[in-house]
Amino acid sequence: MSMKNIQIRNAHLEDLPVLLGFEQEIIKAERPFDVTLKEDPISYYDLKAMILDQEASVVVAEVDGKVVASGYAIPKRARHYLDHEYYAYLGFMYTDGQYRGMGINAKIVEALKSWSLERKFKEIRLTVYNDNLPAIKAYEKVGFKKHIIEMRLE
Repeated sequence: MSMKNIQIRNAHLEDLPVLLGFEQEIIKAERPFDVTLKEDPISYYDLKAMILDQEASVVVAEVDGKVVASGYAIPKRARHYLDHEYYAYLGFMYTDGQYRGMGINAKIVEALKSWSLERKFKEIRLTVYNDNLPAIKAYEKVGFKKHIIEMRLE
């Protein structure tokens, strides 16, 4: 498949059924990394609200008219002691299994990075489970660096 066939665009409400499916795939993939998740059914995001929110960016990758990947960027308030008041927080990063390894995630990140820079965010962050090595590798590939590790005590 040619990279020319991949289109990145803003998500529409009509995309919700597919995006809700992506969300459940993310939860299924992350469940082994987090014993604190509630039992199904759960939801991470209010995708409809995010799509409608002028302060957020929800994007999808489309191949031949089919939505195959997603991601979002939202503003988050930084901790009071940091040198920036807000940062762009990326999440909902998902690529359909048949389309992985084609650079689609990189295109999603690039679109969200552009959105973030247009809004003058000095920081772009995301969170990933420490044991989710494929995700960490994908984020490092597009320029993210490990910054802090959150630890928990059972």
